Parts: sequence; structure tokens; C-alpha cells
Amino acid sequence: MSKKDKKKPEAVTEKEITAAAENSEEKEKELTPEEKLQQEIDELRHEVDVTKNAYYKAYADMDNLKKRLLNEADQANKYRIQTFALSILPAIDSLERALDGKNIEDPFVKGVKLTYDQILNALHNEGVSEIDCLNKPFDANYCNALLTEKVEGVEPNVVVEVLQKGYILKDRLLRAALVKVSE
Repeated sequence: MSKKDKKKPEAVTEKEITAAAENSEEKEKELTPEEKLQQEIDELRHEVDVTKNAYYKAYADMDNLKKRLLNEADQANKYRIQTFALSILPAIDSLERALDGKNIEDPFVKGVKLTYDQILNALHNEGVSEIDCLNKPFDANYCNALLTEKVEGVEPNVVVEVLQKGYILKDRLLRAALVKVSE
């Protein structure tokens, strides 16, 4: 705003101030004691309404905060194992490669298989499960197609090979499966 746009306040004379004070005194003099009390009651009711409104707003805000914090705590508890599960998946992959095609009667292989089964069981108890996608239609929500191949007798867009297993934690994707899809 420029100086030209600003209006100078008009000078108020003492006579005008005195007249305004006399008018307000006259209005007060005109009110009966009952009217004065009613006016005060109305003002107090208005203050109560304003205070009630502020109370209800604060109560609603606290209730919403409580709900949000409980929801966040539930989510944190539900998915508490996510980072651990993500970090253990490469070890599971390594155990699967170590067991692939080995003689299960070898005591060393039996020990690796037992360890592998115990880790999978512990993850399963926490809600981690393998994505079952082999010989099923390709679903981009759970699988990443790395290769495509024309396979006779198989419809297009069907998973024909799983290159790396995918996993889900309850209802959340941990790792997508890497697959080969038919053309």
C-alpha cells in the first residue's frame, strides 16, 4: 500500500468524545435493572456457547489424535518384522540354492534343510508367506517378469518359471517374485 492510499485518521474532538460518552450513559440509563440483568445473562450465555464450542473442538481433536495414534501403533505392531524379514530373504535364497538337487540323505544337507525349514516356519508364524505364482496368470502386483518365452501348450501371460521367490507379510508385499512368463 502506498502512502497515497493510506487515509489519515480524522481528528476527534473532545466534544465528540464527550457526546459519545453521554450517549452511552443515556442508553445505560434507559435500561431498567431487569434489562441490564437480561443483557448480562445474554452476554454470559454467549461466552458459555463460545467456551462449549472450543471444548467440543478440543475434545474432537484429542479423540482423532487418539484414534490416529492407536492406528499407527497397530500398523507398527502388525508389520514390526518387516525389516528383519527383508534382511533374511537373501539367506533363505542361499539356503535354497545350497539344497537344490542335493542328496537329502547326506547329514550335512539334512542339517541345512532343518535350518532352512526352521527359518521358514519362524517367518510363517510371523505372517510371512511365499507368493505362489507358478503356472498361474501373471500378476504385476506380485511378480516382476524378467523373461518371456513361447511355450507350447501354455496360454500367453502365464508364469512358467520362478527365478526368485517372492514373499508377502500379511497383506503387504515384501519382495516381488522374479518370473519367466509365456508369450
